[in-house]
Amino acid sequence: MYDVLLRAARSEVGRRAARQRLAGPELDDIAHQGAADALLAICGKVETFRGDCKFTTWAYKFVIFDVAAKVNRHFWQRAGVAFDDEDWDRLPARLGIEPGAQAESRDLMRAVHRAVDEKLTARQRTVFVALVLNGMPSDVLADQLGATQNAIYKMMFDARRKLRTALADAGYLPDQQLA
Repeated sequence: MYDVLLRAARSEVGRRAARQRLAGPELDDIAHQGAADALLAICGKVETFRGDCKFTTWAYKFVIFDVAAKVNRHFWQRAGVAFDDEDWDRLPARLGIEPGAQAESRDLMRAVHRAVDEKLTARQRTVFVALVLNGMPSDVLADQLGATQNAIYKMMFDARRKLRTALADAGYLPDQQLA
């Protein structure tokens, strides 16, 4: 069974690797890990197989899911958490702000940048930059930081609260938006 799953995993890794620009022996490692994890998942859920399709088709779904998760996680593990002016310049385009509105919002962006520098802890800054500026998935960030997803959500919640308060104190947000 493992050999069948490994063939499917290698096929799926090859298909996904081109989009993620992955190459080398890591691909085979991801395929082996995906096949092994899929085999464990299948063994744990074999009683739930209803026979609506071929068993191999049902099993391939586990391989595809595991390989997809591993390839995406692999990509984000290699992506660094940068915090520089280029990231701040990309933020308006990432949020879909028009060029005219972008010019008007430069002052607000400087205020947010200042608030992030002055009001957030180093850990909150890391989480904020990774999630908001770089778009990193929270589960990948939690793995990288050795934290739980709940801890990441809590850090992000606290960071947003601090930023809202700082922007309201500076006159950028009306007081009613704090509630």
